[in-house]
Amino acid sequence: MTDRSNTVATIRDNALWMRRKAFTMVYNKQLGHPGGDFSSIDVLATLFFGVMRFDPANPRKADRDRFVMSKGHATGALYTGLCKAGFYPEELLETYMGPGSRLNGHPNRQYLPGVEANTGPLGHGLPIATGIAIAGQIDGASYRTFVLTGDGELQEGSNWEAAMTAGHRHLSHLTVIVDRNRLQQGQGTEETSRLDPLPEKWQAFGWDVFEVDGHNHESLLDVLGAAPGDKPRCVIANTVKGKGVSFMENQAKWHHGVPDAEQFAQAMEELV
Repeated sequence: MTDRSNTVATIRDNALWMRRKAFTMVYNKQLGHPGGDFSSIDVLATLFFGVMRFDPANPRKADRDRFVMSKGHATGALYTGLCKAGFYPEELLETYMGPGSRLNGHPNRQYLPGVEANTGPLGHGLPIATGIAIAGQIDGASYRTFVLTGDGELQEGSNWEAAMTAGHRHLSHLTVIVDRNRLQQGQGTEETSRLDPLPEKWQAFGWDVFEVDGHNHESLLDVLGAAPGDKPRCVIANTVKGKGVSFMENQAKWHHGVPDAEQFAQAMEELV
């Protein structure tokens, strides 16, 4: 196998492990947001195992690439990815959302290595990531900053203030990935507050825009691993909420649904 095919195989295997582990965590605690976990896991697996520079033994290393999980409720995806990347042992995942656990329902940088920002209130991640990218631009640093937002989250106006600032400052080392699963809590994004035409909105704010299948690891690797240009980059990742489990896919109720024993068993049979 070539180096690239090895990388894609590693991303695929780790994404499957993350799905199985994240769903187990949600089942055990009967808490979580598995639909959004599953729509975003392939993006995170590609970033952590194919694109980003970081050192789990030195998580605050100055030249590391930064990742901000703006859709901070999708902690199953984030915690399993950081664990698999080597930031903390797998045993810690068993404490997910338990009393006194470091693995809160929303990520906290004071508790866990690899977490760049406390997120959860939607609309905060992109402004934080924009500030990180501005600092890197001022310092002449080479690190890249990646931020994953939900599509429903883009209804928050703070995102567009940050987008305008990033476009104005030509923050070429900043990449936002939109988890475009078209569902949010309760119903579709277009029924709640229409986002389309979404690519043209980002372009109007001075961003280079790319659309990609958010579950195709090769396509994600191409677009996320490409060298920066002279503008910030927006990657619209077209995804499926609950991807990988038949009864969860494209179902708004699985935004924060939790499985019973029968559903858990079925999911484990399908996630192979």
